[in-house]
Amino acid sequence: MSEERAYWLAWSQVPGIGPILLQRLQTHFTTLESAWSAPEKALRQVEGLGGRLVAAIGECRSRIDPQEFLEEHLQKNPQFWTPSDRHYPRLLLEIPSPPAVLYYRGLVNPEENQGIIPTVGIVGTRQPTEHGLRWTRKISTALAKAGFTVVSGLAAGIDGEAHQSCLQGGGRTLAVMGTGVDRVYPAQHVNLYRQIQAQGLILSEYANQAAPERGNFPARNRIIAGLSRAIIVIEAPEKSGSLITSSYAQEFNRDVYILPNSPDVNAARGCLKLLHQGAEVILSTEELLEQLGAIPQLTTEPESSPHLEPDLEVVYRVLTTTAPMGFDLIVSQVELSASQVSGILLQLELMGLATQLPGMRYQKV
Repeated sequence: MSEERAYWLAWSQVPGIGPILLQRLQTHFTTLESAWSAPEKALRQVEGLGGRLVAAIGECRSRIDPQEFLEEHLQKNPQFWTPSDRHYPRLLLEIPSPPAVLYYRGLVNPEENQGIIPTVGIVGTRQPTEHGLRWTRKISTALAKAGFTVVSGLAAGIDGEAHQSCLQGGGRTLAVMGTGVDRVYPAQHVNLYRQIQAQGLILSEYANQAAPERGNFPARNRIIAGLSRAIIVIEAPEKSGSLITSSYAQEFNRDVYILPNSPDVNAARGCLKLLHQGAEVILSTEELLEQLGAIPQLTTEPESSPHLEPDLEVVYRVLTTTAPMGFDLIVSQVELSASQVSGILLQLELMGLATQLPGMRYQKV
């Protein structure tokens, strides 16, 4: 188990420190463990850390021992990943705001977490038309039978139909919650929740017993977009959480698809606006599957490499050309210390074999 996970958890308890600031802290100090023990003067050098935040950090550090807090937290929240854990979803490590802690319930599929099994998000209004529901069933069933994992938010309407149809089609689905993974919201989906837990996975960045607060849901939409290779917006009014998801998808360089409908249908107007932003139109499930099949697949298969010293070879083989990998994930997959990996990555960069991207992420050249 990576020791860094205790510090990801501890930092997540500091009010005002979100995913983006955590990325900056990690980039500045190399590890969150080093950041936790850094003096206030050094913390102030990190962009975005003003006096109030530094004071909040000091208050949390005075009362939290990261290792002890981890052990206590595991008593009530036994299943979670941090970006330093091997099975943390690889696609989330590509985005600029990966959750510091990702709680889960259900069946974990390591190949899915590695991005080998393709994932597609389906989102839409809570008040869909019959047209929207019918196409959600068609698309979810087609994706399930084609081997895609369907990602959605367990909300009423399109989300619930996407999950249910995927399961009925023999597929696997992920539900990203705006509550703790131990709470069913909305309550009408209690049976669906149980089915997903038995056959798929429930995910959330909120600890057990967390209530459904309004601000949680826009934030969870970035996780839906981040976990998906593509996002399908079935129906969305002009002011809709689904449009927030599609906006994140575009920011994360994910493909966006929309289901066409008449401008007279309020539930479709948001989708029509997405056309101006380059979204693809779904004309048939066959054509959709063909387009999704053109998305480059992630792989963990080793590629041919130049002759390298053993330690450099180990790190080089972990890197891929298709998706950047976070520093913590690289460390978790090799039997080397963080300082050794840092030095090796620098050597690989100087040799022109690797490149560093924002957020301490690395990619094979």
